Amino acid sequence: MCAALNLSRRTYYKYRSKEDPDYFDYVLIKEIFNESKGTYGYRRIREGLLNKYGVLYNHKKILRIMKKYSIKPEYIRRIRPNLSYKRIEENVKPNLIKRRFNTDYKNKIWCTDITYLIFNNKRSYLSTIIDLYDRRVVAYKISKFNNNKLVIDTLNEAFQKEKDVYGLIIHSDQGFQYTSFEYKVLCESKGVTISMSRKGTPIDDSPMESWHSILKKETLYNNNITSLDHYIELVEEWIEFYNTKRIKNRNLK
Repeated sequence: MCAALNLSRRTYYKYRSKEDPDYFDYVLIKEIFNESKGTYGYRRIREGLLNKYGVLYNHKKILRIMKKYSIKPEYIRRIRPNLSYKRIEENVKPNLIKRRFNTDYKNKIWCTDITYLIFNNKRSYLSTIIDLYDRRVVAYKISKFNNNKLVIDTLNEAFQKEKDVYGLIIHSDQGFQYTSFEYKVLCESKGVTISMSRKGTPIDDSPMESWHSILKKETLYNNNITSLDHYIELVEEWIEFYNTKRIKNRNLK
């Protein structure tokens, strides 16, 4: 240690007896700590002292001195974005259809919802709108993110395909996407009335629940899927088949 500090033994013990006995150890520890740009803990400092000065310290002693002199590694913590969303209570709407899931003409009532597409711990999200008149898929979107944009993109696609929607009722659950101001404003701008299931009552949205069940039964469980991309491809093919060829049951609930 005297060699590392460039001191004679007499000087070392002279000052050690008068000053803090840990001071010179602190100087060495602090040097290694500074060289690490303030990132080393006591274990790495012990290795650094051994490598640089050939001095073997007890790790408990290093830890004690670091605490004594408030030497503490500082790490830059990455702040993760808050990906949790809350529904806007003031935008929750009453259930207008009250489980009356059959209509007498097109574009009278749409149902919409989001479901997971999961394979090998990877997932995407499918947003779908169906017309309760003939159970046809009006529009759908698939995304890696379950957010407002997914729902708004689905709704915009539906409005591009169906121009005459004034007076339409669109029914959903009370998910945060459907209580967003973007969703509310877009629907109101088209003369569309929003309806929502009661909280915690999935039977109020049973056409979409049934549709999701059929979708997964006839895609996920009936094919030798190799990847999430393959699964998504099968879903898109199935939706085309469902809209154009599959026999639909209008009384499906």
